[in-house]
Order: sequence, then C-alpha cells, then structure tokens
Amino acid sequence: MPDKILIIDDDLDTLRLVGLMLQKQGYQIIAAGSGQQGLELASSETPDLILLDVMMPGMDGYEVARRLRANEKTARIAILMFSAKSQLDDKVSGFEAGADDYITKPTHPTELQAHVRALLARSNKGTPAVPFVVDEPAFLIGVIGARGGLGVTTVATNLAAALVKKISTSLILAEFRPGQGTLCYDLKIEPADGLNKLLNTPSADISRNLIESVLVKHPSGINILAASGQPKDAALLNKVEQFEVIINRLKFAAHFVIVDLGSGLGALSQKIAHMFNELIVVAEPMDISLLHSRALLDNLVELGIDKNHLLVAVNYRIRSDAQLSVPQVQERLNYPVDVTFTPAPELLQQAARRQTMACLITLESLTTQQYSSLAAKIEARAPHTTKK
Repeated sequence: MPDKILIIDDDLDTLRLVGLMLQKQGYQIIAAGSGQQGLELASSETPDLILLDVMMPGMDGYEVARRLRANEKTARIAILMFSAKSQLDDKVSGFEAGADDYITKPTHPTELQAHVRALLARSNKGTPAVPFVVDEPAFLIGVIGARGGLGVTTVATNLAAALVKKISTSLILAEFRPGQGTLCYDLKIEPADGLNKLLNTPSADISRNLIESVLVKHPSGINILAASGQPKDAALLNKVEQFEVIINRLKFAAHFVIVDLGSGLGALSQKIAHMFNELIVVAEPMDISLLHSRALLDNLVELGIDKNHLLVAVNYRIRSDAQLSVPQVQERLNYPVDVTFTPAPELLQQAARRQTMACLITLESLTTQQYSSLAAKIEARAPHTTKK
C-alpha cells in the first residue's frame, strides 16, 4: 500500500504541481487548501506524512503543526514544513512547533523527493524509543560553572536521578560539551557519539526521530544524550546553529531536560542561556573560585537572565576548614545559596565503580536528601509539568 501524503497549502499551483510530482513517485496524495481543512483531513485520513506550508491566511503552518502535535490521533504523523521563509529563526520556529524537517521554496524536485523519502523511512521504523511529549514544552534546566572542576556534571546527573525517582517523569540528560564528555565513561554509555552525530548533521536535517535514535536509556530511566570524550571533537562547540535546533527538538521529547553546559560562558552558552527555565550555577566555597562564580552570575544577569531563574548550588567537595561557610559564600556572591552539597568522596567513588549516580545508591544518605531537596525546588518551579 503506497504511503499517504497530505499537502496543506493555500497556493493552488503548489498543490497541483507538488501533488502531481509526488503522485508520479507512487505516493497517494491528499490536498488541503487551508490549515483548518488540513487538520480535519489529518484526523480523518491519518496520512503517513504531512507536507505543510507556513504562510497561510487564517491559520499559519506553525499553528497547524502545534495542533497536530496536541491531538493524540495526529501527534506522531511526520511533518515536513515547506516554506519560502528561509531564515534560521523561521526554521527554529518550525521545529519548536513540532516539525520533523524543514525545507525552503523554491527547491528542486529531487531535493524534495529525497526529504520525503528520508522522513518516511525514519517514521516507518515504528514507535520511537523515547515518548514524544506533545502537550507542553519540557522544563529546561541548565547546569553551569564558572570554571572546570566544580562538579557541574555530578550535580546535573544526580539531579536528573533525583527528579526521575521523585516524580517518575520522562527526563533527558544532555551533555553540551563535545570533546569533554564524561558520561560515556562515568555511566558506560554506548554508543557515545550521539551528540557528535547531531552536530555533524545539517541543522535542517536534525529531526525528532534522529534525536530519539541517538538517546541512550540508562537503567535509572533517564534518557541520555552523551558527548564525545575525544578532545579533538571540542571543535564542534562552534556549531551553535545545530545546538539551537537540538535543544528545541529536545523540548518536545520529555517533561524535563537537564543540560550539562560545562564551564565558562562561551558563545554557545551566551546564545542559548535565555532558553532555560532555570539555570543552576555550581560554585565551590573558596575565595578565588567565588570571584569567578560571582562574575558568572553577574554576566548571566547582564545577558537578560532573570535573577529569579538562577539557582546557586554550593558544592563542598572536600572536608577542609579552609572552606567558607554558607553565610560567607552568600556575602561574597551577593546571591542567596539555594542548596549545598556536603563532602561525600566515598559515596562518589562507590557510584563511579558501579557506573551510576550517587543518590541512587542509598536512600538514607545525606547526599540523596540534598539532591531530593533540589529536585523538590525544581518541581515546585515547574507546576505545568505532568507525571508520566
């Protein structure tokens, strides 16, 4: 039985020419001249793919895509946006609305056919391994430090575990640190080239299915997008456009997304910082380090980040009288401390040996309680998210 394609476009010439071209390729074609008609046909005909124009009167393609994704009956139909709007922001808006792919008019028939074939091939492989959340965007959490060695990855991974355990929710943990990834080693994630694969893909081809194909399911229930640990791959950090598309696609693949942003405030972090609902700044209670952390907090505010969306986590990694108290830390940072993590070197070593998260080893540990407290804060700040 031929694949069924629904074309939604208010331009009758486009409907006729594209429809005939695809029909000659053996596809069954249905046509709709408006967004509303397209929604009705999508629900009644259940096509395998929707070729969707963006600029239409009454209801544009972005709104059509959002409604398709919000309807359980049409939520998983592949959507290929086809538009004369060619700016990056237009493409990102398309992906945010729920499109799987985006190509611009005019395009050569061979290119359009290639996109259609590729998208149908991906969507026909069956139900994705990771549920595709369509009702509301995920609650995005970024974890960042002013410099390396502060325990940013430890905080990100343990917060992910605490949230999954507390709320039983769908969650993705992503490392945005190509060339410096550690989850592939810490948690024995294989294959560990998921982020590389996405960054080496043209931004327009980074689809929902492609992202789902590179996520690795950890026994805890967390879906992980791992970064390469090969130093040479650090050059991929410059692919800001791909990172923007990735994070917009991740937003509709889980209820929570936690991104390990690593250290510093480079071009990538500056570009995407505003996309997060919360940013957790990890600091250590030492004078010089706190100078860097305060500068990072101030820089984030200068970028337009609301102070109310910044959380400060102080990581007491070692037992030492030289470390500052919480009141002293707050004084130096001029920001309140939201959570502290007490030293637990033995527990962290045990977690490393077991290739899991520290707060999953024992429910009674102080470390587990501290991460549970942070998870409770996050849950309270994300009232719109639902349990799975």
